[in-house]
Amino acid sequence: MAPPSIEALQQGTSTSQQTLQKPPPPRLSPFRNCASWPGSCLWGGASGRQSGRGPYRVTAVSTDLVTRAPCFKREKELSKYSNVEDDRTKLRLDVRGHRPYDKRREEAPSLRPVPPPISGGGYRARPATAALRQKKVERKPPDADGCLHADPDLGVLCPTGCQLQDTLVKQERPVRKSVEDLRNNVESVSQTSSSTFQYITLLKNMWKERQNQVQDNENVVNEYSLHLEKHQLYIDETVNNNIPTKLRVLRSILENLRSKIQKLESDVSTQMEYCRTPCTVTCNIPVVSGKECEEIIRNGGETSEMYLIQPDDSSKPYRVYCDMKTEKGGWTVIQNRQDGSVDFGRKWDPYKQGFGNIATNAEGKKYCGIPGEYWLGNDKISQLTNMGPTKLLIEMEDWKGDKVMALYEGFTVQNEANKYQLSVSKYRGTAGNALIEGASQLVGENRTMTIHNSMFFSTYDRDNDGWKTTDPRKQCSKEDGGGWWYNRCHAANPNGRYYWGGTYTWDMAKHGTDDGVVWMNWQGSWYSMKKMSMKIRPYFPEQ
Repeated sequence: MAPPSIEALQQGTSTSQQTLQKPPPPRLSPFRNCASWPGSCLWGGASGRQSGRGPYRVTAVSTDLVTRAPCFKREKELSKYSNVEDDRTKLRLDVRGHRPYDKRREEAPSLRPVPPPISGGGYRARPATAALRQKKVERKPPDADGCLHADPDLGVLCPTGCQLQDTLVKQERPVRKSVEDLRNNVESVSQTSSSTFQYITLLKNMWKERQNQVQDNENVVNEYSLHLEKHQLYIDETVNNNIPTKLRVLRSILENLRSKIQKLESDVSTQMEYCRTPCTVTCNIPVVSGKECEEIIRNGGETSEMYLIQPDDSSKPYRVYCDMKTEKGGWTVIQNRQDGSVDFGRKWDPYKQGFGNIATNAEGKKYCGIPGEYWLGNDKISQLTNMGPTKLLIEMEDWKGDKVMALYEGFTVQNEANKYQLSVSKYRGTAGNALIEGASQLVGENRTMTIHNSMFFSTYDRDNDGWKTTDPRKQCSKEDGGGWWYNRCHAANPNGRYYWGGTYTWDMAKHGTDDGVVWMNWQGSWYSMKKMSMKIRPYFPEQ
């Protein structure tokens, strides 16, 4: 039954002494230790408190429960009834709904006449409905220590708040541990995912780099393929067209060379047959003779040609070429280079005895007026220079036709026992004093190594040079191409190899050295003279 209205309460204060109806007691909840108003549910138990006076008492409901049920609507309904209770309490304390009257001054209040309520008519009675048999549903107690009521119709009793708290606390620990484990697992998965993401990113970058590299490689391969195609076309064109043509040209050149080689072989054979027989002079030898050319010119010999001289009575006469024109004549030529027809790279004995061609005859003349290439011989030179004071005149000409000379007022060559030691002095001339002062291009110790004065004569089979070494391959005569008074090694090399054209290089030389017909003080190391001759004459005062 619903609680009484305000009008009923007002009527309860009238003289008719109308009895107020009590509100229905709180209906027990079907749950254990629950008190509730209709439509509401409180967990944990409730206590009623009655207040007021007279026949009507208002019951106030207070809850001791900390934990509330999840049914929020029921709480709202409970709050409405609580508000009604509050209104009733106020009515008892301060009732202002009516107007009190004064019995001495006012008449007693009375009810006004009112017509009776409308009656009759209305709706027909509701049809009777058969009570439906409801199948009882098996109720299960709740999980958190719930229990069944003794009366099955009253439902399931709710667990208390303490029981719920204990149950929740018991469940909290494993749940917290599970949550912590889950958090760790999530963190591990997060780290693994981060590492996996980084690895995947790295793989993507590597894949992009590989793709770029593959693309670059493809470009390079394509480029090389183009080059190979070009080279293939070039090779095909060369092999199929150019090489056969060039081979035909080379064959023709080879045939030409073969014919020339055959001709040279025949010429060499002819020369060998010619050389097997002793060379004979076909020109007339003048009857004028003497100890040397100075005595011949004083005896009347005036032309420059080949003469016979006899330095002393105990020796046989031998042929020499006398220069009767240069510097007033009377010069005995002991060495001459002019065309490279004679090889000067010889051993000790040929240089001792002499070699080469003294002179040849000119066309239309019966005497030998043209000097040949030769070395007079160390024994003869030593004999002539030891007869008395002797001058040495060295003349040279380059391939342009320019001429210079070097004159030494003193010149002596010792005998073989003294290794044909050289002694020169008193230089004058235009070629440069290479024999006494050495190479003018060098200084100090290097220049001293090129001085020829006082040196012994050396050939490649008799090493007497100033190059002191235990290596037998390091010989001046062997490297510089001839016999000479080598030091370590030379400033002048009149008996070196003959190079046509003058200028030569180290790769043209047999040993990579300056082995030409060299006079360093005039043209340097890498220029070979066209002509060079050495002449001697007895010293005498000139008027």
